[in-house]
Amino acid sequence: MAKATKTKEVTLESILWNCRVALRGIGSTEKNRDAVIGLVFLKFAGDKFEKRRAEIKEQYGDVPAFLEKVSFYNAVNVFYVNETARWSFIVKNASANDIAVIIDKAMADIEESNTPLKGALPQNLFATLGASKASIKALIDEINKIDEHRFHDDDLIGRVYEYFLQIYAAAGTKEDGEFYTPASVVKLMAEIIEPYSGVVYDPCCGSGGMFVQSLKFVDQHNGNRQKVSIIGQESKQDTWRLCKMNLAIRGIAHNLGDKNASTFTEDLHQDKKVDYIMANPPFNLKGWRGEDQLTDDPRFKGFANPPVANANYAWILHMLSKLDVTNGIAGFLLANGALNADGTEYEIRKELLERDKIEAIIVLPRDMFYTTDISVTLWIMNMNKKARTVNGRQLRDRTNEVLFMDLRQWSNNIEEIVIDKGKKKKKTVLDDSQIAEIKKVYNNWQAADTSLYSDVPEFCKSVTLEGEGGLRAKNYSLAPSKYIEFIDHDIDIDYEKEMTRIQAEMREVMKAEKKSQTMLEEAFKGIGYEIE
Repeated sequence: MAKATKTKEVTLESILWNCRVALRGIGSTEKNRDAVIGLVFLKFAGDKFEKRRAEIKEQYGDVPAFLEKVSFYNAVNVFYVNETARWSFIVKNASANDIAVIIDKAMADIEESNTPLKGALPQNLFATLGASKASIKALIDEINKIDEHRFHDDDLIGRVYEYFLQIYAAAGTKEDGEFYTPASVVKLMAEIIEPYSGVVYDPCCGSGGMFVQSLKFVDQHNGNRQKVSIIGQESKQDTWRLCKMNLAIRGIAHNLGDKNASTFTEDLHQDKKVDYIMANPPFNLKGWRGEDQLTDDPRFKGFANPPVANANYAWILHMLSKLDVTNGIAGFLLANGALNADGTEYEIRKELLERDKIEAIIVLPRDMFYTTDISVTLWIMNMNKKARTVNGRQLRDRTNEVLFMDLRQWSNNIEEIVIDKGKKKKKTVLDDSQIAEIKKVYNNWQAADTSLYSDVPEFCKSVTLEGEGGLRAKNYSLAPSKYIEFIDHDIDIDYEKEMTRIQAEMREVMKAEKKSQTMLEEAFKGIGYEIE
């Protein structure tokens, strides 16, 4: 009787891993990333196209005039795909000698047919990648297994893209990985900012994680996506393209301008006011302007000019200039050094606090970011701290108050990211219960019912501008350690009791050691080698 064979279940993660390593050792991490993510884009775009085509056929019959009408596809956020750019055509020709050229042509064609995709897809990448025909076929075969009929996941596209963005960020160098902000950090920002309706802006949007999470927040709270508009800007061309692909394949309407450009020297959304800002600017960016450049820029008017050597406060003032003056709110990440920076940065921080623009400072646990282990702070900037009703909650007047939270001890949840065989990264993450706890403290501190919030030593503290121990008295420092009460745990130790315990332990250790020594001496003596 033949032995029954067991079919091993193929997981989505194992397929994604195989995609990740199909081009191992070929090109740079950045090119490898663009090749895999670009081809995945073609797969999902092709799947959506075929699905929509079947719907049109069912509704109107097999009529070319309808089946080839681009607007029939674009109207429901589906891209029109020429026959030679369709995924089925690429799979059919996966073994062809010119498969690299076929893929590059498909990328060009789909951009040509769909104006919103202009500039989004990598061009002439596969022909210059240096990958063998066999390697490209292996990648196509693996991507072809990513199928909604096999994996019944409502957010299969989102799950696949998040995997690749995370894994390539973790594998990259400091600069290579800056395009990605860890998912739990982005989720925390969205939960605090609450972008239910209005314009969401990110001036350094990376791969678009802030936008994706904003819409997830809306979905999870039963909001209406149609009430949210997305605008952003990105200076690096490859990252700008990555963001466009990420948003386009998920069907998220957006305005990233028609090209990549520096937010400081070429603001693509000049004079635009927004309701929400979520951002993770490059930490401590140097040389963001020339010495004589932007010295009278209206975005910095009324403040000291941010130093050329560090863009942290330039980002803050840029975002401040964008916020709706009556209700705008921003959440952004900066390196901890910005909390105490001196010189002109001190002057700007002082002015921000005197103008009552800062609402909360939340120091995150260490080692959350893939490309650096430096400490990072989430700043909340709010243009309206007066008493009012927001999203159904009654808020009190928080004028001239700042909430400080210190999460540096929240480092228990560790995520392990496998980058390659034998190569892993361990990073701290915030789980959903921790994010809910942080949001609860923030909302309770804002609440009209003041009984809901109280300071907690080593965790949170509400601080006023004036008074002893206030922001002015502390010379406008925003370091939580200046305000949050810390407990000297050594004070609680009963020294007499503790020393008696240690004495008893040492007595037992020394007794055991003496016994062991005696046994050793006897053993050597027994074999004729007595130790004198």
